[in-house]
Order: sequence, then C-alpha cells, then structure tokens
Amino acid sequence: MNEEDVKNILGLQLPTDPRWVDLAGISLEDILTDHAYCEQKAATTCISLIQRYSDKEKLITALAPVVTEEWGHFRLVLAELHKRKLKLGKQRKDEYVNRLIEFQKKGGSPEERFLDQLLTMALIEARSCERFKRLSEGLNDAYLRRFYRRFMESEAGHYTLFIDLAETYIDKEKVRKRWAEWLAYEAGMIRQLEVRGDRMH
Repeated sequence: MNEEDVKNILGLQLPTDPRWVDLAGISLEDILTDHAYCEQKAATTCISLIQRYSDKEKLITALAPVVTEEWGHFRLVLAELHKRKLKLGKQRKDEYVNRLIEFQKKGGSPEERFLDQLLTMALIEARSCERFKRLSEGLNDAYLRRFYRRFMESEAGHYTLFIDLAETYIDKEKVRKRWAEWLAYEAGMIRQLEVRGDRMH
C-alpha cells in the first residue's frame, strides 16, 4: 500500500514507516500481545458506546456484531500466541490512542463529544487496517502474512462504519470538517511517535 493508496482507500494522510514491519517481525510475541489487547479494547469500547448511547437504535444495531467480531479476533490472536508457545504479556500503555484521546473535545456540546468518540474509533480502525496490510505484505512468515491478510479484509469496513454512524446523527458537513481535522492531527502525531515494532500503533 503506497502513500496514494493510504489516502484514497483509508483517508490517512501519512503511511506507516516501512521500518515498522521489519521491527514487528523480530518482536512477534510483543506485537501479537499488543494486537490481542487492541482487539480486546475495540470490543470493550463498542460495549461502552452501546451503554452510553442506549437511546440510539442504529448505533446499537451496528455495533453489537462488531463487539462479537472484535472479541473473536482477540481469541484468534490469543490462539496464535499459544500455538507458537508464546505468552500473552501485560497490557502496555498505548501512546497512540492516548494521544488521540487528548485531541477529543472535553468541553463543548454533547454532540461534539459524541462525534469525537466516533471519529477516534474510525481513525484507530483505519490505522489498524493499514498496519494489517503492511504485515500481510512485509512479514517473512508466510502463514502470518495470510493471518494478517484476513484481519485486514475483515476490518476494512470498520472505519467507515463509525463515520456513517456519525453522519446518521450529526450534520454531514460538521462530520467531514471535524474528520479532516482529525486526519491532519493524526498525521502530525505519526511523524512524532517513535517507530516501535512491539506496538500495533
């Protein structure tokens, strides 16, 4: 996936540094552990959104199967760790996600906070999909390339789901304007973050 593909397919303004895949390939236990926790957090975040916005029927209907899918992904990654006689390590601080949360509007209207929660998830899913594609193309292990190809295909539509949900409840122009701000912020953040092979993001 080149820079143009990243922009056209996922909307991201900056592709992952190519060095990341090589580093991930020599840190399999760490990257699989971090991936497992990412899937777990995706499931629990969707549960939290359902609980917090229980009055939004379309959101509940759309996110309920995502919870099941993300938890299933957690189990697949856990099984892969066990198959390779690797251990699920401790959950680590996710600097990428924490930096995204810092960009969320803490004040403002409930609508603005709701929008930022959905766009945070959209951005995490878009970057995760891009990373899965990188792993599916760049790892030396042929089995893991296929493993991550399946994840990439499965998660490809998740980021647009969160944007579609935002546009269901909020004016589309507001959503698109704020999404552009999120994309610009994330690109600047990616430039600043250290390239680490033991982190999915």
